[in-house]
Amino acid sequence: MSLLVGMALVLGLMIMIHEWGHFIVARLFKVRVDVFSIGFGPRLFGWKSGQTDYRVSAIPLGGYVRMAGQDLSEVDSNDVAPTGAPDELMSKPRWQRALISFAGPAVNLVFPILLLTGYITTVGIPYPAYEDKPVEVVGFVGKQDAAAGPVHVGDKVVSINGIVNPTWSVAERVIRQTGPGGTLKLEVEGADGRRNVELPVKSALLPDTTVPGLGYLPTRPIIDFIEPGSPADRAGLKDGDTVTAINGQKIQYWAQFVENVRGSDGKPVALDVDRNGRSVHLEIVPQQISTETGEKIYQIGVLPYLETAYRRVTFGETVRYSAQVTLDKIEDTIGIVGKLFSGRVSVKQLQSVVGISRAAGQAVRKGPLAVISMMVLISVNLGILNLLPIPILDGGNILLLTLEGIRRRDFSLAFKERFVQVGLVFLLVLFAYVMYNDVMRMLPSHS
Repeated sequence: MSLLVGMALVLGLMIMIHEWGHFIVARLFKVRVDVFSIGFGPRLFGWKSGQTDYRVSAIPLGGYVRMAGQDLSEVDSNDVAPTGAPDELMSKPRWQRALISFAGPAVNLVFPILLLTGYITTVGIPYPAYEDKPVEVVGFVGKQDAAAGPVHVGDKVVSINGIVNPTWSVAERVIRQTGPGGTLKLEVEGADGRRNVELPVKSALLPDTTVPGLGYLPTRPIIDFIEPGSPADRAGLKDGDTVTAINGQKIQYWAQFVENVRGSDGKPVALDVDRNGRSVHLEIVPQQISTETGEKIYQIGVLPYLETAYRRVTFGETVRYSAQVTLDKIEDTIGIVGKLFSGRVSVKQLQSVVGISRAAGQAVRKGPLAVISMMVLISVNLGILNLLPIPILDGGNILLLTLEGIRRRDFSLAFKERFVQVGLVFLLVLFAYVMYNDVMRMLPSHS
């Protein structure tokens, strides 16, 4: 059930928003819209309002808006040639047709801001709950001898750079402001009483694991996400599992888990996990990957669960936060697309409707924040990918119209048909390859 709800919320709604963008701008330019379809293929059900047939079609892998008098080379066109009527698409100037094509992706890029603004106005800005906890040193990464450093395990930070009773949020902010090479002035309280110490900042923050000089973040080793086909997935690790021991050593914090996996040198690691009150023993072989900086590390393909708290803010702050999150997603997506074309990211890492549907179902089980985050991600991806200058996509149509504008005359129908056919074949092959990899990742490879 969660899979179906996830597909409807994430895929169905995002596609509908995309097509609505085309529809609303087409109507703005007084183009008659004959069909507004969610899905392709045979019509399942729908209704007619005015001159438009709003329908749901049999193949839920996209959607389309069929406008009167579309170019016959377009895959979603009817077989009726343009007549030259003023309400037909081909009767409109090229710049209007280009804006109609651009409107779908544009709405996908703007919609996340509206979605996040509505959600945050209701519940507040989400942030990790540990950030509200007072700073207490619970452990250090690696073989560091805590007693030799200025701060020891068990110390409570009374003040940091003059800020009294700092939380982890305050500590992280101060460390970011100080930067590597700087020095923090701390007052700490430990077994030997209160003392003033100076703590050099030697490195940048490590998300979800440690704070330089202050050790582990107080985040529990709970699994929130497992990458399909990863070592963790193949070994049978599940969302919600709490790692209690690794190689027989009890652990309490996520950083301890990460430290042991990265220090495994690719050898099998034995995990004891708590799964709904039941103890489960697993063996996982970490795989080596290269980070963006070229560093070789070992991982098993999981992300941590972070308990979420919410902070009420003004409407202006809400809009700014929503816009920044959306811009960050756009930047990340453009970066991934660039790496795909440069070969730094493999096509095997892409997900088809199979993987997206699975992730959407998981998001529904996790709650509203996960669903909203998934919708934002899918909407941004739809917007960016549809703007790529690939025949059949909106970006390809904009490219064709731009070239026709430069030439000041249309390409021949035969050329445009071949242009669309090339794009269609490319996308079908890519879709089949990505779906194959998705299915192979989901096949069980363990007993």
